[in-house]
Amino acid sequence: MKYSDLCKYYERLEETTKNLEMRDIVAELLQNVSSDDLDIITLAAMGRIYPSSVDKDIGIAGKLIQRIISKAYGATQNEVVEKFKETGDLGKTAEYFCKNKRQRSLMKKDITVEKVFRNLRMLSETVGSGSEGRKESLVKELLVSAEPVEARYIVRTTIQEMRIGVGEGTVRDAIAKAFDVSSENVEEAYFKLIDYGEVARIAKEEGEEGLKSVEIKVGRPLMVMLAERSESLEKAFEEYENVALEIKLDGFRGQIHKDGDKITLFSRRLEDKTEQFPEVVEWARECLKPDRCIIDSEIVAVDGNGEPLVFQNLSKRIQRKYDIDRLKEEIPVQVNCFDLFFVDGENYMNRDLRTRWKKLSEIIVEKEGKFRLVEHIETDSMEEANRFYQKSLRENQEGIMVKNLDAVYQPGKRVGYWQKVKETMEPLDLVIVEGIWGEGKRSNWISSLMLAVRDPKTGEFLKTGKMATGMTEEEFAEITEKLEDLIIKEDGRSVKVKPKLVVEVGYEEIQKSPKYKSGYALRFPRMIRFRYNKSPEEADTIERLKSLYNKQN
Repeated sequence: MKYSDLCKYYERLEETTKNLEMRDIVAELLQNVSSDDLDIITLAAMGRIYPSSVDKDIGIAGKLIQRIISKAYGATQNEVVEKFKETGDLGKTAEYFCKNKRQRSLMKKDITVEKVFRNLRMLSETVGSGSEGRKESLVKELLVSAEPVEARYIVRTTIQEMRIGVGEGTVRDAIAKAFDVSSENVEEAYFKLIDYGEVARIAKEEGEEGLKSVEIKVGRPLMVMLAERSESLEKAFEEYENVALEIKLDGFRGQIHKDGDKITLFSRRLEDKTEQFPEVVEWARECLKPDRCIIDSEIVAVDGNGEPLVFQNLSKRIQRKYDIDRLKEEIPVQVNCFDLFFVDGENYMNRDLRTRWKKLSEIIVEKEGKFRLVEHIETDSMEEANRFYQKSLRENQEGIMVKNLDAVYQPGKRVGYWQKVKETMEPLDLVIVEGIWGEGKRSNWISSLMLAVRDPKTGEFLKTGKMATGMTEEEFAEITEKLEDLIIKEDGRSVKVKPKLVVEVGYEEIQKSPKYKSGYALRFPRMIRFRYNKSPEEADTIERLKSLYNKQN
């Protein structure tokens, strides 16, 4: 497919904000491509280079793309920076210089979607000495052959900032419409494959039955089930006829896949974290009896006595790819297994928790203090449930999970089958959307941060206050390093950033405020910790913010 033809669909999508219209445009696009092209076209509709199941980073930040635009079109870097400040959009900046370029291509030819994806995927494989120059060449090759509108979308795809409003929900419904299948079966297949391109191909070639027959694949991450927050233990306990209680741990959600001797560890964000936890790999080989299985676990940092430490200690290991042996000794961990997806060819997700827990108990050989089953009780006594809860708090755990023993495992959703109970009002997981460079001794840091909640209906992030306190110098430096690669617009000392970095925030209270689009402001927000284990789509919502406001008033 010519890239210019795809760009016509992008332009139509950019011109509308109506969800049904966007769905219909994407459905039309999917119907008009062959099965061979469907995988990448479905990804292209969302502006993605890889499916979510593939943990690869192409390593192109805003400043590098500005330099590439400059070289591709013969503009000075200052000219590119000034135009970017004016447009606030690197895609439109590239489009402008493409229209007005000083260098002409003598060998101009049509670009295909396949060519764009081939070059952009090569970026993630380009590492080592001289890699930045090779990356520049791969993107520049596309830009010098592009028409202005093509340049807009090539740049936006490269920096993952499409601005066309197409998310996973739109693509799910578009696949259903394009191939006359149910959106529920499309979503269920996606939860197992984590690749809407592959799901689209199955829907087109095999229809409803093909989607229903999609199997779990060991070694490919699955969407995990999420818990809802409960106001109290009593309320959570009354929700279910048959109840299980488990200790709620402050750790890293680890999905462990065993395929013979091969062990793979995925985060809740579907990132491959196997190399960061070599001891977990060793324990899983030793402690998991089946030849092939997938289990759900919580990995926590522990001290020398095996007592749990707060997540912030563990985050140092999750993010690091070097000095693993040293960190393994400095920050030991413990694996707590609590659920089961798959065992030796059998899918356990459609079985109730009682069955899953029994099987999980049978397939694990516990290794004291290292690899074990999470503390779990089943009771119909509120008194016993409260004793278990108080025990959790005395042991400095987060609280407890209250689970429906009769419920299946529903990946990717908060469906009310699990509820978390904590002693105090839960802090908020918020996304950083803007910042201001500091002054004086903070001049090297982005030290005033605009926080936002998510609107699940629109996908928009709604501002709810600035945070400038509660952080150490080390945390200011870490935030600045992360945000510099996410900057999409600068205006003096102010920067706008991609909504990617999630932080857990405490506060004194929530107030109504017309100053922010959310309608609420946090009073004295303070940094608690980074939430590297959470994606922006898992940040707290405007509904959650309203609920907390109503609770305190």
